[in-house]
Amino acid sequence: MTGKRYPTAAAVALVCAATVLAAPGTAFANPGPNPPPAPRTDKSLEQVRKEIDDLYHDAGVATDAYNAAEEKAEKQSEQIVELAKDIAKGQAKLKKLKARAGAAARAQYRAGGMPSEARLMLSDDPGQFLDGAGRIREGEKATKGMLTDMERTQDDLRIYAKDATARWTKLEANRKSKAAAKKKIKKKIAAAEKLESTLEEKERERLRKLEEEAARKKQSAWVSSGVLEDVDGKASTRGEKAVAFATAQIGKPYVWGAEGPGSYDCSGLTSQAWAAAGKGIPRTSQEQWKQLPRVDIKNMRPGDLIIYHADASHVGMYLGDGAIVHAPRPGRNVTIAGAGSMRILGVVRPDK
Repeated sequence: MTGKRYPTAAAVALVCAATVLAAPGTAFANPGPNPPPAPRTDKSLEQVRKEIDDLYHDAGVATDAYNAAEEKAEKQSEQIVELAKDIAKGQAKLKKLKARAGAAARAQYRAGGMPSEARLMLSDDPGQFLDGAGRIREGEKATKGMLTDMERTQDDLRIYAKDATARWTKLEANRKSKAAAKKKIKKKIAAAEKLESTLEEKERERLRKLEEEAARKKQSAWVSSGVLEDVDGKASTRGEKAVAFATAQIGKPYVWGAEGPGSYDCSGLTSQAWAAAGKGIPRTSQEQWKQLPRVDIKNMRPGDLIIYHADASHVGMYLGDGAIVHAPRPGRNVTIAGAGSMRILGVVRPDK
C-alpha cells in the first residue's frame, strides 16, 4: 500500500499546482508592458550633452595622435625605401670593386707571382725600365684608390644598415601608437553613440537644440566682448583659394582620419584646403599650432586657422565676419559656425 500511495500523492500535487498557475488573477499572471520612461529634463539633457562633448573631445585628441603617427610612419617608410636604394647601389658598387680586385690578383698569379718591380730591375732596356716604373706608380695609385673606395663603400653600407634599422624601429613604434590611438578613438565614439542612443527621438532633437543654444551663447559673449571691432583683414590670394576649397566641402561628413575627398576630420579639411591653395601645412591641428606663424585675433583674415581648446585638438578656418568653416565631430557634417563658439587657443597663418 505504501508503494502505491507516493505516485498518487505526487499526481495530486501536480494537479493542484497546475490549477493554481492557471487560475486567473493570481500573483503569477504575465505582467503588462513596462511603463515608458519619464522624459528627461533639460537639466539632465544638458548633463548628457556635456558628457557627449567630453567623449568627442577625447576622440578628437586621439584622432590627432592617430594622424600624427600616420604622417610619421609615411615619412619613415619613404626614408627606409630611399635607404634601401642606397644600400642596393652600395652593394652593386662593392661587387664591382671586388671583381676588379680579384682580376688584379689573378693577373699577378698568372705572371708567376714575381712583383713588377723585380721584373723591371732585370730589364736591360733603360727606356722600358722608366716607362714601366711610371706604369707601376700609376697602378699602385689606382690599386690604393680602389682599396680606399672599397673601404669607404663598406663603411657607407654599415651606416645605411644601422640607419635603416633605427628607422624601422621608429616605424614599428609609430605603428603601435597609431593602433593604440585608433582603439581609443573607436572606444570614445562608441561610448558617445551609446549614450546618445539611450535618448528618445524627441530628446535627441532637444539635445541638438541645446548644443546649438550653447554655441550661440558662447558666440554672443565672444562678439559682445568687442574682439571683432578691429578685425578687417583681407584674404591673400592663396587664402581666398583655401576658403573656396573649404566652403565647397560643406555638407560632407566628418570621419576621423579622413582628408577627402568625400569626408574630412577637422585638420584634414584645413590641410587639404591649403594644399589646394598651393601651400603645404602640417596634417594635425596640434602641429599646425606648433609650426605655423601665429597672429593676433585682431589681425586675423579669411584663410587663417583658428586653433581651439587648451590641447589644440580642434581647428577651423576663418571666413570673416566672426565665422569659421570646420568639420565638427563624428555624426556631424562640414559646416559654418561662430568662430567664438568654442574656446579659442590662438590663430595661425599658413602663408605669412
